[in-house]
Amino acid sequence: MTDSEQTGTRQQPGRQRGWRLHGDGRTIRPGERVLPEERLSWPRTISVGAQHVVAMFGATFLVPLLTGFPPSTTLFFTAIGTLLFLLITKGMMPSYLGSSFGLLAPIGAVTGFSATAGEDLEPHAMALAQGGIISVGVTLALVGLVVHFVGVRWIELTMPPVVTGAIVALIGLNLAPAAWDWVQEAPLTAVITIVAILLVTVAFRGMFGRLSILIGVLIGYAAAWLQGEIDFTTVDQADWVGLPAFHAPAFDLGYLGLFLPVVLVLIAENIGHVKSVAAMTGRDLDKLTGRTLFADGFSTILAGSGGGSGTTTYAENIGVMAATRIFSTAAYLCAAVIALILSLLPKFGEIIATIPPGVLGGAATVLYGMIGMLGVRIWVENRVDFANPINLNTAAVSLIVAIANFTWTPGGLQFEGIALGSASAIIVYQVMKAIARWRGTDPDALVETFAEAEPSAQPSAGSDPSSGDGSSAGSDPSSGAAPSSGVEASDERE
Repeated sequence: MTDSEQTGTRQQPGRQRGWRLHGDGRTIRPGERVLPEERLSWPRTISVGAQHVVAMFGATFLVPLLTGFPPSTTLFFTAIGTLLFLLITKGMMPSYLGSSFGLLAPIGAVTGFSATAGEDLEPHAMALAQGGIISVGVTLALVGLVVHFVGVRWIELTMPPVVTGAIVALIGLNLAPAAWDWVQEAPLTAVITIVAILLVTVAFRGMFGRLSILIGVLIGYAAAWLQGEIDFTTVDQADWVGLPAFHAPAFDLGYLGLFLPVVLVLIAENIGHVKSVAAMTGRDLDKLTGRTLFADGFSTILAGSGGGSGTTTYAENIGVMAATRIFSTAAYLCAAVIALILSLLPKFGEIIATIPPGVLGGAATVLYGMIGMLGVRIWVENRVDFANPINLNTAAVSLIVAIANFTWTPGGLQFEGIALGSASAIIVYQVMKAIARWRGTDPDALVETFAEAEPSAQPSAGSDPSSGDGSSAGSDPSSGAAPSSGVEASDERE
C-alpha cells in the first residue's frame, strides 16, 4: 500500500476483497490511524465494534422509548440499515445508522404519544407515522441519487467549510443539555464514568487505552450497581430469544408537511458526518456523499416499512472514532452484527437497556464534547478565517441557536436547535456573502482583487530580490496559497 502511494498509483481500497490487516493486527503505533479499508485482528475489531454498540445504544433505544415504537424492532432495523450502508458505500464510509432524533417531533404530532402517560401507542397512528418516515426516506434517497450523478459542487457552494464545521459543532453542543440531564440524576456515577474514561485514555497504551469509552462505561455501570441504581425487573420478565414485532405502514398525504422538513436535518447530519470522517482521516470523501445520503434514505424506508424509527449517521460514533483513531468499517460490520443479535435476544437487550442515566451522562459528556470539537477541527484544517465577519457571524448565530435550542412552531410544526442552527448557518452565510459581493465589501473578493492587481503594480519587482514582492508567493508557506493544501489532498484522495 505504501509503495503504491509513493508511486502515485494508490490502490483503490473499495475494489479489494475484505479488509487489509493494519500492521501486525495487534498494535497501533502513536499517531497512526486504522483506515476504513483496514482492520485489526478480529478479536480486537469485535471489541471496537462492541464499543460502537455501547456508544449508540442509549440514544438508539431512547428514540423508541420516547415515540412508543418497539425498541427491539428499532434496533433490528438500525443493524440491517448499517449493513446496507456499508454495502452501498463500498465499505469506505465508517458509520452506524442509529435512531434519528429529528423525527421525534413529527412522530409525536401524528401519534400524540406521551412517554410519561403510561398508555400504549395506538396501532393506526403508529402506521401513519411509519408512512411519514417512509416519505422522509424516499426524499433523502432521491437527493442522494442527484448528488451521486450530478456531483457535490452545489453542496460545496451552499455549505463551505465554515458552514459544515458549524453544523458538526452545533450537533454536539446542542446535545449537551441531554448529557446534563442524565448527569443530574446520578452525579457521582457520572463523575466516576468520566474520570474512568479519561484515566484509561492516558494511563494505558495500545488497544486497552483506545477502548477507554467502553471500559469507562463498564466501570461506571459497576459503580451504579454498587449504589443500587440499576433495576433488573425488566430483565427477569424478558424472554431469552424472540423476533422483533413488525408493523405495516399506512399513508396520509396530509402528514407530508410534518415529515419532509426533517430531510434537511438528515442531509446536514450526513454531510457533517462525511466532513468529520474526512477531517479525521485526511481524505477527500465528497464522492461518497451521494452514496451516504442514498444509503441512509434507503435504510429509513426499510425502518418505516417494518415498524422502526428512521435512521441517521450517528454522531455518538464519531466521538468513538475521534477517541480511538480507528476508522475500520470492519468494526461497524461487527457492531451491526452485535446489534442484530441483541435485537433477537430480548433478555440481553434489556440488560443493555438498564444502563443508568449517570453512566449515560458521563459517557455523553465526553462523546458530545468530542463531536463539538470535530467541527472546530474542520475550521482549523480548512483555515477558516474568522477575521472575516461573514464567517464569524455564520458560526456565531448558528451555534447560539443550537446551544440555546431555539424553537420555531409554524402551523403546528416544530423545528428545534439542530434544524434551525443548520438552516441559519446556510442562510446567514449565503445572504451575507451575496450582499457583500453586491456591495463590494466581501473580504475574500477584496483579497483576490488585490492579489491580481499587485503584479501589475510592481512590474520590475521580480528582478529585485530585496524588494519583498509577491513573486515567490506560490512557494511561501505564509501566503496561504492553495497548492500546498492541494498536494496534501491529492495524496489522500480516493
